[in-house]
Parts: sequence; structure tokens; C-alpha cells
Amino acid sequence: MNAIDPPATAQARALAARYGTEPKPGQLPWNDVIASLMGHRSVRGYQTTPPPPGTLEILIAAAQSAATSSNLQTWSVMEVTDPEKRKVLAEVANGQKHIIECPIFLVFIADLSRNERLGKAEGATLEVLPYLDAFLVASIDAAMAAQNAVIAAESLGLSTVYIGALRNNVTRVAELLELPSGAGPVFGLCIGYAKPESAGEVKPRLPQEVVLHHDRYSTAGETEARATYDKRLEAFSRRHEMAAYTWTQRVINRMAKLNALTGRDRMKDAFKALGFPLR
Repeated sequence: MNAIDPPATAQARALAARYGTEPKPGQLPWNDVIASLMGHRSVRGYQTTPPPPGTLEILIAAAQSAATSSNLQTWSVMEVTDPEKRKVLAEVANGQKHIIECPIFLVFIADLSRNERLGKAEGATLEVLPYLDAFLVASIDAAMAAQNAVIAAESLGLSTVYIGALRNNVTRVAELLELPSGAGPVFGLCIGYAKPESAGEVKPRLPQEVVLHHDRYSTAGETEARATYDKRLEAFSRRHEMAAYTWTQRVINRMAKLNALTGRDRMKDAFKALGFPLR
């Protein structure tokens, strides 16, 4: 996007990039925050240059400004700086080298342990802790906090990528980070300045008519819209010398066989062992 574009042109370019279409005239509500959100892309190559002092602290402040269910604040985050620990985390995540090279690497944690300690200190039994809803609340809280951190990081000119593959072996990650019972890793987050060759391009998403419903869920036109999106994503992949896959192929490759989970099919038992009964 050209920084000197007038708002309507900037918006048209941003929407075209996000949906893989040609820029179209028209103007919707627009501001710098939305422009930053629309320009998001995952980056998997980082410079060693560290962000300015205080960057981590302001990102965590932004993360803590996210909504949290009933103000329970059932999440924590760990900065991992130890190179040996990062190597192990990269191994868990199928060799993702950006875990090792990025200047800031965070692990977001679904954390009910703090609330449990509070209950014990106050002589109160927190009966809801063993239930699935408590784990969902903690995981959702962690995700919303992390997304706030991502938005803040990108507003500062930094790039990011989530590392869901830490869930390949949550037991190993929890042991490595010495997490207490009732605290479990849900994903990692790389933060830093992108290498020029890794900055990438905005990846097209599904058309809005596939994901936006009005009053009732409708699949009308979904097949046709998916076929159109397949062509757009395949073209994106070819431009970036990636495997020329369509979205349909990607979904099937990722979801048709259990081995694609690379260990995450055993995650329920692993989280139970970490102190989440999931009743």
C-alpha cells in the first residue's frame, strides 16, 4: 500500500489485497487502526536487531488490556530467552527456525493455577476449575491477550507469527518451562523486525459471503465462492514459490489424516495430566 494514497484508495488497495481481488471504488469506514489490521501477514524470518527497550513491557500492557471473562485473568505469558530452551521449542514445533532467531519469543499459557492458589489461600474451593468451560475461558483469554499484543507490535513496525505447533507436545513444553499444575501452553508468538525477503504479502482470505451470515446460517453460494477462492490462493502460492495448493487441498491435507496433528491427537490426555480435568 502506498503511504501517500488518499483514504479511499488506500482502503480499496487493502481490501483487494485481503481478498485477492482487483481494487474497487467505494469507501467504507476507515482509519489507521483498521489499515494496520488489514495489512497483517505472518512473518517467518527475523532480523537479530532487538526492538527498543520497553517494547516487551508495553506489548504485555496491551495484552492485559484485552477483554477477560469476568475479569478472572486466567492466562499468563512467558518470555523465553534461553537459546537452549528455544532450540527445544523449535524442535517441538517441527523445526521452525524463527523461534530461535526472533528477538522476542513468548509462550502464552492457559493458567488456572493462579486462581487455584488464590482459592487455597482464602480457604475457598473453586468448584468450576475442573470443568471444560474453565479451560476454554483460559485459552480464549490467552488468545485475545495475544492478539492485542500482535496488534500493538505491528503498530510499532514489528512483525509476528503464532506458533500453534507448541501443542505438538504440551507435556514437554510445560516441563521445559517448569509450569505448575493447572497451567498449560496453548501457543507461542514470535515478534521482531522482518527480514526484507521474509516480509511477504497479505494472504487472501475467504470471501465475506462465506463467513458472514445474517440471522441464519446459510451455505448458499458456498461451493462457487470456494472455487473462486481456490484460484486466488493458488495464484498467491505460485507468486511466492510455495507448493501450488488451493484452499480445498490445504484443508484436506491438514484435516484428513490424524498424523497431520503431529501428536496433538493426544492433547486432551496431556492437558488432563497438566492439571486440567476437563469435566
